[in-house]
Amino acid sequence: MTTVIEVPEAEPGIVAPKSKSKGGGGLGRYIVIRFFLIIPTVFILVTLVFFLMRVIGDPITAAQGGRLPPDVLAQRIHDAGYDRPVLVQYFEYLGQLITGNFGTTITDRRPVVEVLTTFGAATLELSINALIVALAVGIPFGLIAAQHRDKMPDAFLRFFAILCYATPVFFSGLLLKLTFSVWLGWFPVAGRASTRTELTMSGLAAPSGIYWLDAIRSGNFTALGDVVSHAVLPAIALGLLTAGVFLRLVRTNVIGTLGKDYIEAGRSRGVSEFRLVTKHAYKPALIPIITVMGLQIALMLGGAILTETTFEWKGLGYQLVQYLNARDFVAVQGIVVLLAIIVAVTNFIVDIIAALIDPRVRY
Repeated sequence: MTTVIEVPEAEPGIVAPKSKSKGGGGLGRYIVIRFFLIIPTVFILVTLVFFLMRVIGDPITAAQGGRLPPDVLAQRIHDAGYDRPVLVQYFEYLGQLITGNFGTTITDRRPVVEVLTTFGAATLELSINALIVALAVGIPFGLIAAQHRDKMPDAFLRFFAILCYATPVFFSGLLLKLTFSVWLGWFPVAGRASTRTELTMSGLAAPSGIYWLDAIRSGNFTALGDVVSHAVLPAIALGLLTAGVFLRLVRTNVIGTLGKDYIEAGRSRGVSEFRLVTKHAYKPALIPIITVMGLQIALMLGGAILTETTFEWKGLGYQLVQYLNARDFVAVQGIVVLLAIIVAVTNFIVDIIAALIDPRVRY
């Protein structure tokens, strides 16, 4: 006998829910929205920097006041246009930024763009080195802490993580210099490279400005060893600041993953705890790291200013301190605006990577 099942008709006014398309169309919309959010973010940061720099008055008076006769000072202010209304200067500055003109420094009369390109590569190199240290320390130690949850290794590593991100980077840098440079003599005290290596790097055709990359490209492994020896202590000082955050994130998320059903199923089949942690649980734990990496880039750039000053690493942070001491607020303004743009663009890239890895991010 065949049984006929009657399906009730939908009542008037009730619309059946549409099935969600599986084409991943939300990704394109998410990317567009995140991209256009960069514009107001950078605009707000540029505006804040501009008006905060004008609180003390015009940049020429701040830099040269008391060093020049009043008539010469007034003439320079007029020539630079700083005697005009602030709003007029602001809109003119926005127009210059759109064309890529960040102005000219007051103390050494260099285009700010030249300063950014000359010293920006050094800060990029330091940030890459520090990120490598942060990942190399934070991820393995986080896995070990999760595997030995609430045991002695876990307690020690949690204390280590707190110590890493609670210690000021300039203090850890000074301790590293005192221990490994002054007492043990293992690494150089300061600088990016020896004078000979710097001369070699400057003589290369089309150098990138990242010393270890240029040394590899040129096949000069003697210079590479010198560059790496100079980079170890600054990278550790800055990298440990972020490594502590990564360690805690990995530990927390791996512990959460270890409680999932598929992990319990693996345990019931006799899979070792080490294999469960390293093979199955660590990948989901990396997603939060990628998500917060954009925020950590901002923290790393802030720490780079102190690190570069401590180790005399001549990057944007080092130059920023020099221009602040000289009260050259045109140069300071340009460097801060560039750092703000870098942070905004980095957050955009990190958001896209996180959305590609975890589709839940974009819904």
